[in-house]
Amino acid sequence: MRVLWVCNIMLPRFAMMCGLPYSSREGWLTGSLERLIAEPERKGRDGKLVELGVCCPVPEDPGECRMEKDGVVFYGFLENLNTPEVYDRVLEDRFVEILRDFKPDMVHIFGTEFPHTLAMVRAFANPRRTLIGIQGLCCTIADNYMADLPYSVQRRVTFRDWYRKDSLAMQQRKFRIRAKIESQALQHTAHITGRTTFDRRVTARLNPDAKYHFMNETMRPEFYEGRWDPEKIEPHSIFISQGDYPLKGFHYMLEAMPYILEKFPDAHLYVAGNSIIGNVGGRLKTKKKVPMPFWITSYGQYLRELIQRNGLQGHVTMLGSLTAEEMKAQYLRSNVFVCPSIIENSPNSLCEAMMLGMPVVAAKVGGIGDLVEDGEEGILFPGGKYRELAEGVNTIFYDTGVGVWLGENAARSAALAHNPDTNFRRLLEIYRSIVH
Repeated sequence: MRVLWVCNIMLPRFAMMCGLPYSSREGWLTGSLERLIAEPERKGRDGKLVELGVCCPVPEDPGECRMEKDGVVFYGFLENLNTPEVYDRVLEDRFVEILRDFKPDMVHIFGTEFPHTLAMVRAFANPRRTLIGIQGLCCTIADNYMADLPYSVQRRVTFRDWYRKDSLAMQQRKFRIRAKIESQALQHTAHITGRTTFDRRVTARLNPDAKYHFMNETMRPEFYEGRWDPEKIEPHSIFISQGDYPLKGFHYMLEAMPYILEKFPDAHLYVAGNSIIGNVGGRLKTKKKVPMPFWITSYGQYLRELIQRNGLQGHVTMLGSLTAEEMKAQYLRSNVFVCPSIIENSPNSLCEAMMLGMPVVAAKVGGIGDLVEDGEEGILFPGGKYRELAEGVNTIFYDTGVGVWLGENAARSAALAHNPDTNFRRLLEIYRSIVH
């Protein structure tokens, strides 16, 4: 069968062929691609079970971009990922060209966050052979975007926000537009893959007639080796993987810190990902070249205010963007991983921490309750309740044995959920059910 993928990012294999930079953040996609490439020829038949085509966004006009390597045909399409709320009908024309060239039996689209999902759904115009994989859900992001921020912060517009037309209120409106595009795409497919009761419930509301296929994700290969060891950590260190927009709950963590510091005065918070508060902690590889008033967002300003008000100077370090190996090293040297988000489906960072046997504290929101059994594989707290968050972290800090026990249970559970062989077989099973 001929399967055409539509991806949210440029896959490393394609990027290297084009001589372009790439991200490894969706490593499970690369893992699935490599498994399909390595799939042995079927006995008694010509070709493989899956003949694969892959569509990826590229940074400049791809023209007739078509490359073939190791039996996979790669196509580029141009989409401005910085303005995902803008639907460009030219994408439909590009996808029609690709579909005519590749002639797929089915199309598998990864994610609903960008307009290219709807463009491919319209171009292919075959709902019964269209499969959409759920990652995040724009409709729930839009509804929860402000994450309990004070009204004054929600409505504040900094110079940067005004200049870029990108205030918090504007960001939420953009997600509402994206949610409408997402809804149209999901209403015109007959097949959806997901992995939580949360995404199943939300997608069923948007399209009750679509068939839901359960399928876990495979993690980046770096996280299948290594194990958290309490003898090799920085005591009382906390790690969160992202903090550049309200949904991820960085502000909840900053509100929880005073209650943690009351019991553990040496506690320290490390934050990966894009820093919107500058080089706090002095660990960023690059520094801003213009004064803070020109780049600070309303949310970033609020985070800095919380650090000042809560006396957290010297207790917070921004790490910037990390490679998979750097992320793994930070997991292994930290005392606890925290996911303070106000809404999530199945965050890969939480799954990676569990794979490494690390104690986790997470908000019981969205699909997280399907990933972590409270009190057995980690500690869950009600979303947005930062005092309960602090209690969870303090529990891990009080008793090393509790953290070890929770981490061991989490590692066993995650190893089953993210088993590459099981997930690959499930992927092929879904493809067969759609095509045959």
